[in-house]
Amino acid sequence: MSAPGTVVAVVGPTAAGKSALSIALAHALDGEVVNADSMQLYRGLDIGTAKLTVAEREGVPHHLLDLWEVAEPASVAEYQGLARAAIDDILARGRVPLLVGGSGLYVRAVLERFEFPGTDPALRERLEGELVAVGPAPLYARLRAADPAAADGILPGNGRRIVRALEVIELTGRPFTAALPEPTPYYPAVQLGVDLDTARLDDRIATRVDRMWADGLVAETRQLVGHGLAQGRTASRALGYQQVLRFLAGELTETEAHDETIRATRRFVRRQRSWFRRDPRVHWLDSADPGLIEATLRTVRAAAP
Repeated sequence: MSAPGTVVAVVGPTAAGKSALSIALAHALDGEVVNADSMQLYRGLDIGTAKLTVAEREGVPHHLLDLWEVAEPASVAEYQGLARAAIDDILARGRVPLLVGGSGLYVRAVLERFEFPGTDPALRERLEGELVAVGPAPLYARLRAADPAAADGILPGNGRRIVRALEVIELTGRPFTAALPEPTPYYPAVQLGVDLDTARLDDRIATRVDRMWADGLVAETRQLVGHGLAQGRTASRALGYQQVLRFLAGELTETEAHDETIRATRRFVRRQRSWFRRDPRVHWLDSADPGLIEATLRTVRAAAP
């Protein structure tokens, strides 16, 4: 068991095996899962996010899935409050919270004392107007000049996050990365990083994308278009959905959309690794290890505060 009051976080790159490990840990530790995958917060983004079905959850309670409609923009600050409320409830019932996902900022927002910089509606409106007028590339170039470290952590096409970073820079007069506080724990936590060697993970990503297509990702995306997916500033950027939307718009063939999803996911994995590998508090595990569960439980017992 982990120490009372401890959160066990399971982090790492996409397709590395976080979900499977979290189910095994939940059974072993009497735990419940709190989702920390930003795209699994959206209703209907199921196939492309590899969201576990009810049967695949094996009776383990899962929290913070399917919160937002696809047209809604994401809010890390809102997520922070909801995730901490779920964790506090799990702890109050004497169970172990398992914070599971590959969205680094979301994990950090929950586990650390993290205050979000304010916003200025007029400034935000001006920057969003620029984004609509000229697209993300010029704004991304401005961000890279002002704060290269922040630019490294943001996709060049992610206009929403680029606008937010530029807004914080203008509001604070400091780099966006400087607005992120030094890590101070909010909860006692054990952070477990799950990974595979690059070649094996690349193969697993290709297999996952093949399965997404076979399971009906195109049909799911087409259905979500009717719920505002194409207009959703966050959900429309989700891997797989972004590429299928381009296929539905006639910008890519279906084969090109499939292949670009594989390439984009592999690029995203490199960024996830860069984020999590910088944190010395993460205990890394090889998901190909036949003794993974036993090794993980030993790590949790040894590292628990």
